[in-house]
Amino acid sequence: MAKIYTRLLFSVSVVFFTFFGSFAQVEKSPARHEGDGPFGKLIIRGVTLVNSTGAPPYGPVDIVVEKNRIAQIKQVGYPGVPIDPKGRPQAGPGDKELNCEGMYLMPGFVDMHGHIGGQAQGANAEYVFKLWLGHGITTIRDPSCGNGLDWVLEHRAKSERNEITAPRIKAYTVFGQGAKEPISTPEQARAWVQQNAKRGADGIKFFGAEPSIFRAALEENKKLGLRSACHHAQLEVARMNALATAKAGLTSLEHWYGLPEALFDDKTVQDYPADYNYNNEQNRFEEAGNLWQQAAKPGTDRWNKVMDELIALDFTLDPTFNIYEANRELMLARRAEWHDDYTMPSLWRFYGPSRISHGSYWHSWGTEQEVAWKKNYQLWMTFINEYKNRGGRVTAGSDSGFIYQLYGFAYIRELELLREAGFHPLEVIRAATLKGAEALGMADQIGSVEVGKLADFVIVDQNPLANLKVLYGTGAIHLSDKNEVERIGGVTYTVKDGVVYDAKKLLADVRKMVADAKQKENFEITQPGVPARAGKVSGGKN
Repeated sequence: MAKIYTRLLFSVSVVFFTFFGSFAQVEKSPARHEGDGPFGKLIIRGVTLVNSTGAPPYGPVDIVVEKNRIAQIKQVGYPGVPIDPKGRPQAGPGDKELNCEGMYLMPGFVDMHGHIGGQAQGANAEYVFKLWLGHGITTIRDPSCGNGLDWVLEHRAKSERNEITAPRIKAYTVFGQGAKEPISTPEQARAWVQQNAKRGADGIKFFGAEPSIFRAALEENKKLGLRSACHHAQLEVARMNALATAKAGLTSLEHWYGLPEALFDDKTVQDYPADYNYNNEQNRFEEAGNLWQQAAKPGTDRWNKVMDELIALDFTLDPTFNIYEANRELMLARRAEWHDDYTMPSLWRFYGPSRISHGSYWHSWGTEQEVAWKKNYQLWMTFINEYKNRGGRVTAGSDSGFIYQLYGFAYIRELELLREAGFHPLEVIRAATLKGAEALGMADQIGSVEVGKLADFVIVDQNPLANLKVLYGTGAIHLSDKNEVERIGGVTYTVKDGVVYDAKKLLADVRKMVADAKQKENFEITQPGVPARAGKVSGGKN
């Protein structure tokens, strides 16, 4: 019986490997043909700076970058007044100047939950990387290394050398990945963690484990100076919820599973109906929509105790609000305008109703489920906003490639949802930059625009603090003074490690990839249950 249980325990991670399309690598990213630089000296001229330290915007400023480091930030004037060239940093022969007068500059965004494509989704590395960079994302954490650790480490190294068009990468291997047999003892757990560190992983992603094994792995990982993340799967959360794992050494929580369970004050397990089956995706997500209403209410002793303890532990919450948004408004996520031009046919099919694809659980999803999830969000957002207000760290992550959420676009939606939760726009940008850098242990290198840090920037010709929608690759709708509808915004430049990318050109490349794939398959996007036009291949499941 013990051997059977151990294999079941080991299968928690294996189940998620399977769901997330792991054990099969996507096509590798080609050599970099995009972007200019890094330069001996790059001067970005005339921007309004949002430096992400909590300071308000100010400008115009000139920013001087030497190779890949910020060398100078110089205030060069006042709003509405012509800039006097005498007080500006001077360019020499061979230096690169980028005229960004009237634009806004922020630190590069950090996506704390960035799966690098997936074979099941048909999303290869180049497609995913360009969608990320096209939305200003310059650093990602891959929480599971679904293409295999060696594959991710190869791309991490190439990105560090700017040999590929990609954000910088942090590799968090799923606990047990690559083990030849089930990890059934604390000693085996420690040995695997040591081997994972020797191979070069930046951290570990957990889904749950038997408590003594989980604690041993976390303790060893922390001893080695590495970080960790956890999606507290229902298969193990009853034995170690978010508070228990944080006390054991976990450094960040993904999504929200484990938080309501830590807040239970009248039960110890979720209120599962008798016919619940975890392997039924609709069961799993439908009942998850009732979880926050089973937890202690805001302001209660239990609510305050759990929050205070997590903050004292310097624990990071990475909510990924966007990935569950279809649960509260399926048509909104399914009909997002970017799907037409940016979603691959294979990815669209993956999203659709299915009993075997992860997150494709629209077996019978309707008003009752959506209303329950809206109430779920209200309580979840209340906790996250209060956590931030009390000094807790909240980051921005997308978990794209599932549940109608597309790489890059989903990340900007995450920023909008942080705003909905109650974050000031400056707090939203800080969550997307400096707080992510802190959680990764990189705050001395990235996350804010300060002298000495790496040159990672997002530059946009509209004010994102007034409207975060201007960060979408599709831009924001605007009615001109001539009563003409136009699109404004979209990231203009993404600068990563001193390399300047034309963000709109990257997104044009993606549109061509998608158009070519559609032409090859004679494919058109159709809504579930709706047939394609004559002569076209439907967007439904094969």
